[in-house]
Amino acid sequence: MPDSPTTILIVDDNLTNLSVLFEYLHRAHFKVVVAQDGLSALERVHHIAPDLILLDVRMPGLDGFETLRRLKAIESIKEIPVIFMTAMSDMVDEIKGLELGAVDYITKPIHGERVLARINTHLTLRNLQKNLEERNAELDAYAHTVAHDLKAPLALMMGYAELMADVRDPDEWEELQAMGQAVYRNGRKMNNIINELLLFATVRKGEVEVMPLAMAEIVAQAQDRLTQMIDEQQGEIIVPEAWPVAQGYAAWVEEVWVNYLSNGLKYGGQPPRLELGAAPQKDGTIRFWVKDNGPGVPPEEQELVFAEFIQLTKVRAEGYGLGLSITRRIVEKLGGEVGIESLPGQGSLFYFTLPASVGR
Repeated sequence: MPDSPTTILIVDDNLTNLSVLFEYLHRAHFKVVVAQDGLSALERVHHIAPDLILLDVRMPGLDGFETLRRLKAIESIKEIPVIFMTAMSDMVDEIKGLELGAVDYITKPIHGERVLARINTHLTLRNLQKNLEERNAELDAYAHTVAHDLKAPLALMMGYAELMADVRDPDEWEELQAMGQAVYRNGRKMNNIINELLLFATVRKGEVEVMPLAMAEIVAQAQDRLTQMIDEQQGEIIVPEAWPVAQGYAAWVEEVWVNYLSNGLKYGGQPPRLELGAAPQKDGTIRFWVKDNGPGVPPEEQELVFAEFIQLTKVRAEGYGLGLSITRRIVEKLGGEVGIESLPGQGSLFYFTLPASVGR
């Protein structure tokens, strides 16, 4: 039985066949739509977007072959699986139908269990194909973003390295030292991007055991990792004296704090002042947050902040990029959600929720 209602379009001019199939599939908890000719099927397919089509070959007017040709010519619906229904002796029809793009065929007289088995098989195959297409598109977008983010620091490093190689005059050693520091900073940035790539791969396929979190230790470790950035930005970070206990995976939650804190340090005020906090919610979760003293994020951009691999380069020097999209993926995998509250000129509050630890 499908997990959610699945729509099947039956195209057949034989009322007896329609009735038998409709009753059987309806009892199997499918949503069933019928059409008695090819033209009606082509009209309805746009409105109902079926998950699978059962198509009779021999129909008056527009037969099954021509109906299938027209279905496959429509970009938005050409991937819908089509199963041909043929007479027992029509081997030629079966071959022709498969050549035109049908995924399978069933022979008449119709046997309900056989039809149901074929339908479930091809719905499963189609879902697997969709998942693969989505993952491929996701990986393509991620690879493009990683390449884009690595390109700029790599170009700077190569340029500085070339200049450093030409330095001969001792009077230029101070300038050489500045170049070396720039190479180090950009190398550190590239290392962070590579770490995010590895984390993304881990989160996509990894299952972890959630445990009660020592949040004070996790936040302290996140701050330690950002010590140099905090010093450079002259940032102030205010943490609460105590934290409510949530459940999660410490290594992933540390990455969430690192991403929230680093974004607050980049886009907060001058100097940045970040307030951290947490509060239990009525739904059994705990809400954690980082509030900055920056200019705020416009409403039209707030919808994009956590989107997959979005770069808000129009208003940001570097954009939110990988970090917050990975943060969203981490938190959702741990059973929580992420969000932002922001008003122009009043800073931004980035939050995430996690399930509260049982008994706490």
